[in-house]
Amino acid sequence: MKNDLKEHLNEVNQDLWGICNTLYQNPELGDQEFESMKLLVTLLQNHGFEVETGLVDRPTAFKAVFPSGKPGPTIAYLAEYDALPGVGHGCGHNLIGTMSVGAGIVLSKLAHETGGSVVVLGTPAEETNGAKVPMSEQGIFDDIDVAMILHPSDQSYVSGDSLAMDAIQFAYTGKASHAAASPEQGINALDSVIQLFNGINALREHLPTDVRIHGIISEGGKAANVVPDYAVGQFYIRAKERFYLNEVVTKVINIAQGAALMTGSSLEISNYELSYDDMITNQALSEAFSSNLKQTSDLPILPAKQSYGSIDMGNVSQVVPAIHPYIGLNKPGLVAHTKEFADQTITNDGYGTLTSGALALAYTGYDILTNDKLYQEIKTEFQNKTNGIPKNV
Repeated sequence: MKNDLKEHLNEVNQDLWGICNTLYQNPELGDQEFESMKLLVTLLQNHGFEVETGLVDRPTAFKAVFPSGKPGPTIAYLAEYDALPGVGHGCGHNLIGTMSVGAGIVLSKLAHETGGSVVVLGTPAEETNGAKVPMSEQGIFDDIDVAMILHPSDQSYVSGDSLAMDAIQFAYTGKASHAAASPEQGINALDSVIQLFNGINALREHLPTDVRIHGIISEGGKAANVVPDYAVGQFYIRAKERFYLNEVVTKVINIAQGAALMTGSSLEISNYELSYDDMITNQALSEAFSSNLKQTSDLPILPAKQSYGSIDMGNVSQVVPAIHPYIGLNKPGLVAHTKEFADQTITNDGYGTLTSGALALAYTGYDILTNDKLYQEIKTEFQNKTNGIPKNV
C-alpha cells in the first residue's frame, strides 16, 4: 500500500517543486505571506481539502481538512512559509511548506481506505511571532491526534529538544535633568537598566548550564548631558523546561524591581514577543518517522542536535504528540539563515529533500492510521510525559 503513496507523490511532484521555487523567488516575511499561502491553499483545494483561512486572527494562517468519513486518528502536517529579511528562505521554509502540503495530499489519497482525517495547518511567522503559539492556546489542536513538521538542515537529525523562552522588556522611567548643572534633580533610568544587567550577571553563577539569558539596551538616553528619563532593556530568557523557566523569570523580575528601587525610577514589565514552550519529542512517533525516512532517503540520520534555541513547535508538543526532525540537504556544515542555505533548497539536492521528506511524512501518517498499536504507544507516551508537568500560569 505504501507503494501507492509513492505513485501519488509522483503525480503532484512537479506542482510541489514549482511552488517551492516560486516561494524561493518571491519570499514573504512573517504574517505577510499572502501569495505563499494562496499557492499552498489552492493546491490543497484542488485535491479536495476543505480550507479555512485567517485562524487565530492571523490572516495568513490556514487549516485544510480532508475527512475520510470513517473513524480514525487525525494526522496534522504543519506548514511554514515565512522568509527572513535580506536573506529570503534561508531557513528553508519553502521546503517545509511544500513537504507538509505534499504529505497531506498524498496521504489523503488513501484516506478512504485507512479512515481518519488528514489536516494541513498553515502556521505563519515562525521566525518572528510564531502562530503555533496562539493556535496551541486557542484550541486549534483539540481535534488533532498527532502533529508533525519536518525542517531542512545540512544533514538529517532525529527530533530533539528545544528551550522554553520568554521575551521580556523592562522599561524604566526616571526624571530628566541637566547632567552637569543639576544632576541632583534627575532620576537616571539608564542606571536602572545597568543595575538590571549587573544583577542578572550575578544571578548567572547560580543557574544551571541550560539556562540562557541574553539582552540588549534598546533605549538608553539621547544625549550625554541629559539625565536619561527613559531606558529599556529587552531580554530573551531560556531554560530546558517551562516550569523552571518560570522560576528564573521570577528571579529576573525581582532583580528588575530592585534596580528600580535603587535608582528611584518606575518600572513597566511586558512581553515584547510571544513565549515559547520547550519541545517534547514523542519518541514512539520519532522512531516511526526515522524508520520511514530511511526508506525514502540514503542520507544518514544523526542523533538529535544539542539545541539552545527555541521554537514555537514546542507549544504544539505540550498539547498533542509531536515531532520536529531535520532532513538533510546533502551539504554538511551548511549554515542556516544564510543566502547559501536558501540557494541550496532549489538545487537537485533540494528536490531530493522535498520528495523524500514528503514521502516519509506520508508514510508515517499512514502507519499511524493503520497500526493501532503504534497509535496507542504514541498517545500513552504523550500522556506519561505531560501529566503532572506544571504549565505556565
